[in-house]
Amino acid sequence: MYPLTNRDVFGLIRPAADAHTLGMLSFAQLLESCGISACLADDDVCREAERLGPPAGAGGPGTLASPGGAPRLAAWIRLRGVTALGFSYRMDPADGAALFASLRGFLRGEGLLAAQGGPIKALYFAGLPEACDLARERCPDLAGAFSGDESPAEILDALGIPRALLPSGLSAGIAYDEDRLKFGAEIVARGTYLDEMPPDRSGCPGYGLRGERLEARIAYGIARGLPPLIRAHAGPYLPDRKEAVKLFLDWTRRLARGGYLDVLSIGTSQLTQSAFGEDWAGRVNGGGVPLATAEEFAEVWKAARPMLVRSYAGSKDVPALARMYEHTIDIAWHALSFWWFSALDGRGPNSVLANLNEHFAAIRSIAASGKPLEPNVPHHFAFRGSDDLGYVVSGYMAAKAAKLQGIRTLVLQIMLNTPKRTWGIQDLAKARALLSLVRGLEDSRFKVYLQPRGGLDYFSPDPARAKAQLAAVTALMDDIEPRDPTSPQIIHVVGYSEAVRLADPPVIEESAKLTLFALRDYRRLRRHGGVPDMASSAEVAAREEKLCGEAQALISEAERLIPETYSPRGLYAMLKAGGFALPWLTYCRDEFPAANIATSFIDGGMAAVDSSSAPLPIEARIDALRANLAGAAGAGGSHA
Repeated sequence: MYPLTNRDVFGLIRPAADAHTLGMLSFAQLLESCGISACLADDDVCREAERLGPPAGAGGPGTLASPGGAPRLAAWIRLRGVTALGFSYRMDPADGAALFASLRGFLRGEGLLAAQGGPIKALYFAGLPEACDLARERCPDLAGAFSGDESPAEILDALGIPRALLPSGLSAGIAYDEDRLKFGAEIVARGTYLDEMPPDRSGCPGYGLRGERLEARIAYGIARGLPPLIRAHAGPYLPDRKEAVKLFLDWTRRLARGGYLDVLSIGTSQLTQSAFGEDWAGRVNGGGVPLATAEEFAEVWKAARPMLVRSYAGSKDVPALARMYEHTIDIAWHALSFWWFSALDGRGPNSVLANLNEHFAAIRSIAASGKPLEPNVPHHFAFRGSDDLGYVVSGYMAAKAAKLQGIRTLVLQIMLNTPKRTWGIQDLAKARALLSLVRGLEDSRFKVYLQPRGGLDYFSPDPARAKAQLAAVTALMDDIEPRDPTSPQIIHVVGYSEAVRLADPPVIEESAKLTLFALRDYRRLRRHGGVPDMASSAEVAAREEKLCGEAQALISEAERLIPETYSPRGLYAMLKAGGFALPWLTYCRDEFPAANIATSFIDGGMAAVDSSSAPLPIEARIDALRANLAGAAGAGGSHA
């Protein structure tokens, strides 16, 4: 291992085709926070590096398509004084390893490696786990390989960076995350969580019967000191549709017998969501269980006794599908994505405004039924590069819109670890800020339940590590409101296998056992002073206060400037005017150019930034919103 010092310059290269640079940016910022210079190659240099792969029939890895054919790359290394070079390739493992070997061959041929008297003392590779293994095989002198699920502490250790170089803020953030991961690893190593028994809720009035309400099951558990309700997601896909439905019904019966799940979430297929009741002949279904009729949904409810049941919303004819869920599975609560599951993310045929109109119609129907609603919103913004401010503001605006349409019970889902490199202290600040703002809407006719979950791409493909991460994120969930034993009310458990394969009943039940055990054990440690009291963390409080203040300022200005802010046209106008930063938007970019606001990973969270990568002050965001709304009004309206 080559230990990096503050005299080194770490150069970072990626394929030009890979537009998602968050991992590289967070890596660079981690280095720079330790006083080590980091520089990201520009697109021209990246394109040259990408063209270094060996041509068909060449003499193997390291043979250049055209020797000396990367003058910009060589010049960049020399001019920047690069002493350590990292190459990131997140696509095909074989291609990535071959290209890395060719890059190494080029550097050797140009005399740029230290062994030839050049400046580069260490080479690093980042890619999928298989790509990392292949890179090590092809380049035995590789200084390090990163598969993407390393913690900041593990990255620093792999680079040989002394902890003494860490600034105090970063040190505190890393320590909290490292301690939680250690807590999880110890639980997994002991294995006693496997003996965890399911909570007994059978005394709840109407338990497992049609008409049982989510609120009643939560109240029963709180009154008896039981743990949060456990929700998990399941939905197998097979090429034969009827066999897939048969398998899912079997899974449902097994999970019902096990008793660990309170809420079964049906992971329906894309066609179930977008083309329910239509002829599916010749159409691609995608993942998820392909339930095609109301009768099949009704069979799921029967098989699920005594679990509560819920399902994905539709992406077309949303109100009609919501009503069908009421009649068939007596849906425990509905979840709607407002702007999303539409043309905005390619998940449905509706335009964004049409989608909002359909969702509002569905909300009114849900309100009439008295059922709760989950705004499945903030993490969809985060998936497209939104800053943490957009995460909080979008969640609040969806919640307030739901209340104004008559919803009386709101399930507030908070997806943690999104992006996956978010520090735990920033996750707590985001969660508390959003929860505080939404709880501010509570009154005698509006109640909020907290439902945290782990991030979609947080979990490692290594099973032992993924289990440790599941326990660690359970601890994080409990630290959102650590002095409230009734919080969270619901936990959405992500199966530990999700990074490599669909979670089946054994994985789901083991994940639920691990979550229940970790929650109880973490609370025990807190009572005895064995873990930090995050309720008194000054760092988290400062971050929460900043997020809350900025969110309130942006919301207040939106409410002042946008007529009928919490209507479909109002929420559309907020997106259209750049109220949310969406730099990674793939679809509808031409429709929402003002949303193309650059963001960057800074101090453990995502922030909107200016052209010099400095954080944008909230005043600049508000000025831009005001100008864009004024421009739209001058052009004849903001809802084109």
